[in-house]
Amino acid sequence: MDDNAKIQIRDLNVYAGSNHILKDINVNIPRNKITVILGPSGCGKTTLLKCLNRLTDLYPELKVSGEVLIDEKNILNAKEDIYKIRQQMGLLSQRPYPLPMTIYNNIAYALKLRGVRNKREIHKLAMQYLQQANLWDEIRSRLHEPASRLSIGQQQRLCLARGLAVNPEIILADEPTSALDPISSQFIEETFTRLKNDYTIVLVTHVLRQAKRIADHVVFMYLGDVIEQGSVSEVFDHPQQERTRQYLGGTFN
Repeated sequence: MDDNAKIQIRDLNVYAGSNHILKDINVNIPRNKITVILGPSGCGKTTLLKCLNRLTDLYPELKVSGEVLIDEKNILNAKEDIYKIRQQMGLLSQRPYPLPMTIYNNIAYALKLRGVRNKREIHKLAMQYLQQANLWDEIRSRLHEPASRLSIGQQQRLCLARGLAVNPEIILADEPTSALDPISSQFIEETFTRLKNDYTIVLVTHVLRQAKRIADHVVFMYLGDVIEQGSVSEVFDHPQQERTRQYLGGTFN
């Protein structure tokens, strides 16, 4: 076992009928780092992310085999509590989905889910998580406005704060800046870079510049296979596989 790995993926396969979506995936995701899963559209990045919190269970047509070990516990074991697994992870989607309530109540709702009931404690923690998500200074006087009034970039940071409020160990992010303007994207990247001191972050993207800016560890996928993995320097500056060199050189995307 790799002591530095927060997540270990072993011989992971996913099928949809006869379609082999993920093929014998073996990946170590280091703790307190940003791991970027990189590759062209349709290569299996999002499916791999869904395996990490068992969102694949929502798709009865998917057959999943292998192991996903989080702190050496296999979460694909049918006896594992899915609710507890998902509580370990904050999830950030391509588009933000704030709850249809006030900015403040988006965070308070998540805190109540984890059992926080004291109003003073809720207020203190809500402020803390909004600060962590780089949002507090912009919305401190607007806490009781509907979350829908925020810009899309602010909504994405609110969703990040709500995810943090559940007290996860891992943050999963699926193309979290693809719908955002450059300034909002920069806010999210800076926030991730700061948060990795306290969380393990897994980020799916197809944007090479973003991966190079913020990744500590890179996993390059193509057509359901992991082609190459390693540090940013290893994958970007010294790729070992021809398919990786072609992708980085823009031969396909």
